[in-house]
Amino acid sequence: MNKVNLVLILVLFPLYSWSQSLSEQNQQAREINQASNLPLENFISSQGTQPRQTASLGGNNFLTSDGVIPFGANLFLPNNASFQRSGVNPEYLIAVGDKISVQLWGAVNLSQIYTVDTQGNIFISSVGPLKVQGLFAKDLNTTITSKIRQVYTDNVEIYVNLLASTPVSIFVTGKVNKPGQYAGNASDSILFFLRQAGGISSDLGSYRNIEVIRSSETVVTIDLYSFLTQGELINHSFQDGDVILVKERSDAITVEKPDTSQRTLFELSNADATGQSITSLAQLSPRISHVAVTGVRNNKPISVYLSMDDFSDFRLQNGDSLIFNDDIKPEVISVKLKGQFLGPSLYTLPDNTTLKTLLEKVEFDEKQADLNSIYIVRESVKKQQKVLLEESLARLERLIFTAPASSDGEARLRAQEAQLVAQFIDRARKVEPKGKVVVSIDGKVSDVRLEQGDEVVIPQFSDLINVSGEVMLPQALVFKPDASISDYVNWAGGYTDRANKNAIVLIHPNGQTSIVNHDHYWFGSGAETKLKPGDQLLITPKADSKLMQTFKDVTQIIFQIAVAANVATN
Repeated sequence: MNKVNLVLILVLFPLYSWSQSLSEQNQQAREINQASNLPLENFISSQGTQPRQTASLGGNNFLTSDGVIPFGANLFLPNNASFQRSGVNPEYLIAVGDKISVQLWGAVNLSQIYTVDTQGNIFISSVGPLKVQGLFAKDLNTTITSKIRQVYTDNVEIYVNLLASTPVSIFVTGKVNKPGQYAGNASDSILFFLRQAGGISSDLGSYRNIEVIRSSETVVTIDLYSFLTQGELINHSFQDGDVILVKERSDAITVEKPDTSQRTLFELSNADATGQSITSLAQLSPRISHVAVTGVRNNKPISVYLSMDDFSDFRLQNGDSLIFNDDIKPEVISVKLKGQFLGPSLYTLPDNTTLKTLLEKVEFDEKQADLNSIYIVRESVKKQQKVLLEESLARLERLIFTAPASSDGEARLRAQEAQLVAQFIDRARKVEPKGKVVVSIDGKVSDVRLEQGDEVVIPQFSDLINVSGEVMLPQALVFKPDASISDYVNWAGGYTDRANKNAIVLIHPNGQTSIVNHDHYWFGSGAETKLKPGDQLLITPKADSKLMQTFKDVTQIIFQIAVAANVATN
């Protein structure tokens, strides 16, 4: 079965049960006593009624109020793994309360766990107190071993291990989403504590100026850009009562790349306020050739368009907006072939090459290739079809979820209908248009200009008529010149009770689509429609227009889905 037909059946199948369900609900509504007006939102489930949300962090949107995402905000997304360490950081400084395992075997046997006392020592019998506070975890074994060997010089093996770092309580404050006091281990990463505090404030917080304060003194300043770009994160050992202070963001710019409409905010520092440094941070495609810069200089607005070479030394300032662009016109394009042809499937052609010029280079088996039904699959058309479908679905959402209700019974009916429409909308949003461009009209192929990434499809001759949708036995049938639509429907077992004979979708091999009215043989257009080899008949389901205020809109979307992969051009 054709993929388009299969997707349509999956989308359209629920409509019959929708109609039946609403009929029963309408009867029940008549039996409900009339009451005062009730707001529709009291009865409608929240599922499907809310606008789609951008990704968020702990209930706080990680975009700024201007809709810009700070560089590095993904560090604090909910689906990111915890930054808490499962082991001890080698750079961890031994602190009071840490537990250390010491084992001796050979001439002397000893197995003991020692706790670092308030003076920073552990006490080993026959050895005495050993100062360990302030040692790096990686140096602990060497230091204690050397001290023990001063007493036990021969025939004694020594093993020392830090079992666990001391639990600490850290204050996280400044420009974070949830300032407060958070528990962790002394060896935990600063990212762990920042995540506990809900992440850095998107509107105010700095990713480049984070201080760890101990006893009113800054002991370390952390720039998360070093971690984001080079994987370098300072291994800092926290102590109980330390304060993590996220400072306010200072100078920043926004960047927009051609492969996404999402703008990204980058913080500036004196060391990287040039175009070259931002180019590295933004991870630009090698195809980028120019950048548009808008901003303010000397209290006057500026707007310049620079090549990447000129942009390299350009000094950026707070508030600048950058739009990177691939502005080099390609001299060649690549086009794929699909279907019935001989030879290569990928062609590299000069820009502005037309379809007929390409076809002159391709060899065909004329007994197999249907050259009069050639069509093009184009990415730009696919995107446009998706936008148009989304606009139609958005209008339907607004209609169904803002419909007034004049009574208790009607409100309940509207709520049930809204849920069913929401399910239909959810299915429809999953349909991906094919981006077909019909270039063959009445057997004549138009000489259209090809675009980068086009896929030229050359169908195979077919002697079949495919019948699907609301028939008893969907199947492919052999084409017969004198057979009518009624004949093919009857050969497919006849219409189901759900069939909408007023709207049969006829899809031709070249991608053209038409709607056939076959409800009355003598008066319907179906009586005059002549099928051709390779045609497809899609029987859509019917719905009771009396039961649905959205019937017309849903029907239009059904047909829009049916033709989403077929766009005619002159």
